[in-house]
Amino acid sequence: MADKSYDAIVVGGGHHGLITACYLQRAGLKTAIFELASKLGGAVTSETGPLPGFRLNPGANWTRFYGHPAYTDFNLKQRGLEYIFPDESEAMVFDNDTCLVGYSALKVVDPVTGRTEISHDNLQKTLNEIARFSTNDAAVAEVMFENYLKKWKSAFGTYRFNLPVPWGQKNELEKLCDDTKSGIEPIHQFMTSQQLAYDLFESEELRTLFMRAAMTSFGGAPDDVIGLHGLIHSLGLVLSWEPAAIAKGGSQSVTNALQEAFIEMGGEFFVRSEVMKILTENQKARGIRLGDGTEIEAKQLVVSGLSALQTVEMIGEQHLDRKIVKRVKNIRYNRHNIIWAVFAMHELPEYKAASFNPDCGPQPRLYMGPRNADYMANQYLSEILVNGIGSKLFMFIGPDSIWDKSRVPEGKHMIGVEEFAAPSRFFSAARWQELRKEFEDSIIKQWQIYAPNMTRDNIIGCRVFTPYDIEQRRPNMHQGSIALGDMVVSQMDRFRPTPELSNYRTPIENVYICSAATHNGVGTGRGCSYNCYQKIRTDYGLSQ
Repeated sequence: MADKSYDAIVVGGGHHGLITACYLQRAGLKTAIFELASKLGGAVTSETGPLPGFRLNPGANWTRFYGHPAYTDFNLKQRGLEYIFPDESEAMVFDNDTCLVGYSALKVVDPVTGRTEISHDNLQKTLNEIARFSTNDAAVAEVMFENYLKKWKSAFGTYRFNLPVPWGQKNELEKLCDDTKSGIEPIHQFMTSQQLAYDLFESEELRTLFMRAAMTSFGGAPDDVIGLHGLIHSLGLVLSWEPAAIAKGGSQSVTNALQEAFIEMGGEFFVRSEVMKILTENQKARGIRLGDGTEIEAKQLVVSGLSALQTVEMIGEQHLDRKIVKRVKNIRYNRHNIIWAVFAMHELPEYKAASFNPDCGPQPRLYMGPRNADYMANQYLSEILVNGIGSKLFMFIGPDSIWDKSRVPEGKHMIGVEEFAAPSRFFSAARWQELRKEFEDSIIKQWQIYAPNMTRDNIIGCRVFTPYDIEQRRPNMHQGSIALGDMVVSQMDRFRPTPELSNYRTPIENVYICSAATHNGVGTGRGCSYNCYQKIRTDYGLSQ
């Protein structure tokens, strides 16, 4: 006899598991979430640090959840999820005291819904900034924005919030290759990030920024093929087409709003509850077994919000085809291995590049690094994989406290820093402990190249999360990779996480996967869980 019984069980309470659970509960299925950690949300959470009075995001810092269907489907704005939309957008500061500052071409005019309108003034300002480095790049950027509005943006949205189409059929992005007026050529879907940067742009500045921004969005190194999804997504940020957004109160606000909706609809969740096994009988799941031996019945279905590897292990390899097991074990986790560092400080950085453009500095998405596309393309990752840290950093920062004062004491500031590191297996636990300190020292030292006031005296405190730390905190993020599987073409779309599992279903007929391991991958608010529910809704004939 089972100790408890539910219509649907969701294993893992990260934000994707929580989204799927909300939809299942709304459809009339009595749903329960079982989560290993002490609270729901996974990486989409916030906590005290690096000192009392400060509130940091230990995982997802840049979220745009207002564009997800769940935002309106569950009235998350009314449940406390409020976004701030700064006028500033994206920038990169270079080591020769110049900078490339972008201004949101699509400016938010309704902060409740995130609805945007074209700001021709902002678009022209960005084009003028690009033209300071290359008039040709500015002309290319202008044409690409026109194509984005006419064709790319709608195709991108359809692609993101729909199931991947089978091999032999073209998805909405691939169809752009057949349209001679779309501005997308067939070769673009097979080019590496470096090839795309050099094919589209001629300036050292835009080439460097594009390759670094592609790493943030997709984890794809310069010699990785990131596909059309990666290309269009990266361009939208690099060229400041889409606005920046900050969740007021931190990323925890996303989870809090979803959790409130789930509870109000009658859903139940259990934290500190490790699921050890998905119980099956005749190739059908009948429930789960927890670490303490408790068995919970699933009358209809089980959804995994974990990685493909964890899901296979919970099902049991003996219940699956050897080819599936082999391919799941062959999934690559060598990209998006992240260093997250959070700095509490007395005053904001004062960038020397402000003499080049006075607007430089208060951008929600700001990169800094050498003006050196060749180093970025050919040496940066090599040094990281060998030494754990590059000799030259390409930091990505978010000074959210400029706009959200609720996360810091009065008069103080906090900035999140993202850098890349090696997979956790490359070094021992002791070496990662050393690297944690080396990263802190290197970030401070190299920050001063761009902003001389970023000294130890200005810094109140710091907290650093290495790939080793990330994997220890979140076991689904193998090798400290936040992507749950590299975002390269062989592990994207109809092949993610493997061709056999790419429609969110497993060979166990009532077991599904809704995590970032599925199409369309890493990022808060991607379509994974929403698409998984659409598959379930069709399979079970649910009304909504």
